[in-house]
Amino acid sequence: MKIFDEHHEMFRQAVRAFVQKEVEPHVEEWEQAGEIPKSIWPRMGALGFLGVEYDEKYGGAGADVLTTAVLCEEMARARCASLAMAVGVHTDMASPHLYWTGSEALKEKYLPAICRGEALTAIAVTEPGGGSDVAAIRTRAVRDGDHYVLDGSKMFITNGVLADIYFVAARIDQGTGDRRHRGISMFLVERNTPGFTVSRKLEKMGNRASDTAELAFEGMRVPVENLLGVEGKGFYEVMRIFQRERLVAGLHAVAGCERALEDTIAYVQQRHAFDEPLSRKQVVRHKLADLATLIEAARWLTYAACLKYRDREEAVKEISMVKLFTAEMAQKVAYDCVQLHGGYGYMREYPIERFFRDIRLLTIGGGTSEIMKEIIAKQMAI
Repeated sequence: MKIFDEHHEMFRQAVRAFVQKEVEPHVEEWEQAGEIPKSIWPRMGALGFLGVEYDEKYGGAGADVLTTAVLCEEMARARCASLAMAVGVHTDMASPHLYWTGSEALKEKYLPAICRGEALTAIAVTEPGGGSDVAAIRTRAVRDGDHYVLDGSKMFITNGVLADIYFVAARIDQGTGDRRHRGISMFLVERNTPGFTVSRKLEKMGNRASDTAELAFEGMRVPVENLLGVEGKGFYEVMRIFQRERLVAGLHAVAGCERALEDTIAYVQQRHAFDEPLSRKQVVRHKLADLATLIEAARWLTYAACLKYRDREEAVKEISMVKLFTAEMAQKVAYDCVQLHGGYGYMREYPIERFFRDIRLLTIGGGTSEIMKEIIAKQMAI
């Protein structure tokens, strides 16, 4: 079954060429620095990578979701999960809030710079006291004339240190019980807004070049016109974005695992033990065959969900299955690939060591595996 056409494949070649030239030679440097230089964003913007599905009048490419899938796959193949994550947040988790629910004035003001890579975006939903429980948000927004005043904090915010624009979830009223999700709204916040601070940069086990931050808002005044969508309906928009985020996570997992498997096959073919390459050992060959089968199953589960999403069909169950299966699959692939590298798999000089650390996040971010199982069960009316 073929789901990508010649235009998608041309785009794939463009992204892959960029990654090979502009990303792969610098991955270790970025890991050591703990951040991706902002200079790379305008270069991606100039190539049309940062507004793939947005209308051309805002500087986008007006392409389809499968073009986005190609972008996700090729970024994840770069042996730099940090960049794949940073780009995914910018293009598919943060800026869609503006494109889908922002006023025309806001879109005209901000989207062109977002597409050009001149304004980096972040999504600020998660808080210190909870992650997957979005309805438990405690950051407050109080209307005061032609502004909302926000007070609260956010945790684990990708692109949080370097972003220029933040899409912030805050509670306008105190929903309780089954009504906790009511009253949550989304706001567009510029980095230089008084009362906004990046409290600290967070040090992580993996994805170390992707900056992650804790944010604080203290008496931060946001213009009323920066409210995104309908007041009190932000919870539903966050859930809508979660579907996209989980698809992106699935695409990242499959493509990253595919590259890890390629690296491992190359290693066992050149590594000799007991007078022959490791690749001639049946135990090694069978393990690689198992991994290849898992990755292929994950790929087509993900593609099937992408097609349902593209066709605007109900796909909550399928997307949750993608997130669950690909994230858990990736843990096994990472473990086995490190094992097949032997002692070298434990060394920082080999990309597989970084992959092992980076991929661990997939069962946590964007909804834990446990949450995915709950969603699937509910969709099955269990």
